[in-house]
Amino acid sequence: MPTDLIVTDPALATVCVQTWHAGVSTSGTDVVATEVPVALEYNGLAHAVMLATPQDLEDFALGFSLTEGILQRPADLFDCDIVERADGIALQLRIAGDCFAGLKDRRRSMTGRTGCGLCGAETLQQAIRQPSAVSSAAHFSATALRDGMAAMQQQQRLQQATGATHAAAWLDADGSVAYVREDVGRHNALDKLLGVLARAELDLSCGAVLLTSRASYEMVQKAATMGIGMLAAISAPTSLAVALAQRTQITLVGFMRAQHHVVYSHPQRLRESEST
Repeated sequence: MPTDLIVTDPALATVCVQTWHAGVSTSGTDVVATEVPVALEYNGLAHAVMLATPQDLEDFALGFSLTEGILQRPADLFDCDIVERADGIALQLRIAGDCFAGLKDRRRSMTGRTGCGLCGAETLQQAIRQPSAVSSAAHFSATALRDGMAAMQQQQRLQQATGATHAAAWLDADGSVAYVREDVGRHNALDKLLGVLARAELDLSCGAVLLTSRASYEMVQKAATMGIGMLAAISAPTSLAVALAQRTQITLVGFMRAQHHVVYSHPQRLRESEST
């Protein structure tokens, strides 16, 4: 059976498949999400390789650089060139000299995978970074979070086409979904979202991040690094994520479904309805 991929979109490809149903086989095609190695290079220095969906890569480069502590502010990124290579994509970032000096001081070899956010860390101190506590004025009703989750899912173009991607969305203070970013990796989707938010120069203390994945430690860590006070996930958190959310004063919500949610930390920012 042919297995050649036909690229129809940078983030989508079509593949020939054989489908079985009730013992009957039919030949046809299926749409799959694109996943490629994406290398991040800073001032010519190779630093990380992630497996990612090749769309919104400038957002990804900025978000990853900020949440990894490579950059302190968006202005530290001067330029980002996207270079397609035979074996993947290189993001060539030109960054401020002091940031580059700091990167070289703590340089490590890191290979990322879609299922792990700490791959390649050489020490416990590198893996378990401790962001400062956030100061957030965010307040939402559970209804607003549920409506936001529904609105995010309606905007998941890649998920609707393939069923293979995660998403992260930004819920404005007024309860509207302003940005949605998708990727085969949940960490990548969040980095893409945080990158576009940083580029837009929004006040991140007043909104919330919505996730289609579980809320792991590194997802809370990324939110705390950016000063975000509320994180709501469709699935479960981990023990380390809950502990970090408690310490950094983030409201962490899990199992965000219709008529159901669980608050794991700092419940004061969440009310049950618009009238309470």
